[in-house]
Amino acid sequence: MYPKVRIDALTDGIFAVAMTILVLDLRLPEEFRPVDDGAMVKAILGLWPKFFPYALSFYVLGSIWLAATKLRTRAEFLDKSYASWSLLQLLLATCLPFSSSVLGRFASHAPSVWLYCANMAALAAVGLRLVTLTPGLEDDAHTLDRKVSNVILMGTSLLCVGLSLVNPAQSLWVYALNVVASPLARRLAVRRAAHEG
Repeated sequence: MYPKVRIDALTDGIFAVAMTILVLDLRLPEEFRPVDDGAMVKAILGLWPKFFPYALSFYVLGSIWLAATKLRTRAEFLDKSYASWSLLQLLLATCLPFSSSVLGRFASHAPSVWLYCANMAALAAVGLRLVTLTPGLEDDAHTLDRKVSNVILMGTSLLCVGLSLVNPAQSLWVYALNVVASPLARRLAVRRAAHEG
């Protein structure tokens, strides 16, 4: 058995580091020397292909971390299975800066999109597995939100892969559909409460 507080502390630290490392790829080239303000603005705006994967990845990692903090369980200890899946999730979280960097540099190539989508889908799948493995988890709106968010993230990742066969750089916009996860989960929670009540 593993103390939940220790796993939570490790998770907090690794998510913080992974979210911070994401921004390191977002920089102007060292050799860049702007000749005027217009060149500087153009160079900053030129970072957009790298900024989008950074912002998306930061949002996903932040959402996963926030959602995990909302899950309520009375368990003080977690079994080996949960700990192992938790470590896998942390491994995938630390891979996201790499897949974001590849995507930021090569967004017009479908394989870079596939790498990123695989990382996102795997994070979501492992997150969903962790929800099912959490002992004594309250079956409340937060748990439902976590499940729905993971399923939608997996779905948008698969859809993104399909769209990347047509237009790799534009396929990433499908991830915007993830904003409907929480409203959808709230709606499902209301329906469930009405059905049970």
